[in-house]
Amino acid sequence: MRNITHSLLKTGHWPTLVSAFLYFDFSFMVWTLLGALAVQIAAPESLNLTAQQTGLMVAMPILCCSVLRILLGLVVDRIGAKNTGIIAQSIVILGLTTAWMVGLRSYPAVLAMGCVLGFAGASFAIALPQVGRWYPPQMQGLVLGIAGAGNVGVVIDVLLAPRLAAAYGWQSVFGFALIPALIVLVIYVGFSKDAPVVIAPKKIRDYFRLLRENDTHWFCFFYTVSFGGFVGLASSLIIYFNSEFGLSAIQAGEFTALCAGAGALARPVGGAISDRIGGIRSLHFFYLIAGLALVLAGFVHSLWINCAIMLTAAAAFGMANGAVFQLLPQRFGKDIGLMTGIAGAGGSLGGFVLATSMGLSKQYFSSPTISLWVFSALCFLALAGLGMVKKRWRTTWGALAHARI
Repeated sequence: MRNITHSLLKTGHWPTLVSAFLYFDFSFMVWTLLGALAVQIAAPESLNLTAQQTGLMVAMPILCCSVLRILLGLVVDRIGAKNTGIIAQSIVILGLTTAWMVGLRSYPAVLAMGCVLGFAGASFAIALPQVGRWYPPQMQGLVLGIAGAGNVGVVIDVLLAPRLAAAYGWQSVFGFALIPALIVLVIYVGFSKDAPVVIAPKKIRDYFRLLRENDTHWFCFFYTVSFGGFVGLASSLIIYFNSEFGLSAIQAGEFTALCAGAGALARPVGGAISDRIGGIRSLHFFYLIAGLALVLAGFVHSLWINCAIMLTAAAAFGMANGAVFQLLPQRFGKDIGLMTGIAGAGGSLGGFVLATSMGLSKQYFSSPTISLWVFSALCFLALAGLGMVKKRWRTTWGALAHARI
């Protein structure tokens, strides 16, 4: 641990690492805000939403983020990660201010707010390249895992948002969110820096160039499963625990916090494990655990055991996120900004699919179990995919990498 801390302090730029962590932490908190407030927004005395409408509401920020991550990835290469981060944070702050002062009085208004919150989720395409460009290849898994662990913000979200909503009304929560928003922006402006490396601005055709490579699609798929699984669960578990076990919004938030916290904190662990034993070997284990956990969740009707299973699934998805981003810089080091946006878009799409399908499954089959089983099948498909590419990866670009793959 002492050696790791020494390396982080002496290599790269630790103020940027801390600033990026805080930026991503806050961004992930507000990105999943509609999920944390879903029970109260959907209540009969509020907007009176169906299960299908609630699922789409929770998934809308995730869907919009999928597109914005690619667009902001282009902007990062043109004006720098720091300037892009300032712009994105300002848009989110403007949206929060409008929601607080004007209010969200209809379902379409809530969906529109979801699109604005997509800019918060797109911080992934800003913070990770900004940090990654400061550190050498053998530290990418750990460093990107630490920056990516900012998704622990969802824990703060699901713990505080339902309580504030119960005390002051759910509309007021957007106003409370402005406090950390402004603090984080000041820290980010004051302490973060762009790495002193020359980055040639990428164009749209560069995305299409990468999309012609098979490895791009594999990485997108792997991250669709890992990050999609984590963010889909983090956004939907409050609804799940409320509808399946009859918990209040506050109680459901506490159980969700346990699961989401495990997934968030597991990300740097997964990156560090991958640095030590290789990302491919790590992913085999993480996907297997996540897939089995989602299958078991449909058969277990005890609250605490079910929570333990969901916690296990979230932790496995979190570690898989760290493993994917240990491998990505080894394969696409020169295009890490582009690939972060592309892979991030795939991850967001996976989260949209899981969150939406849980609402649809509840609406039409009275239970979200089918959606969990479908997503578990994707975990096993990812295992099969790893089996197909591991030999080629290890004997081609992996043989030239400066880290274990």
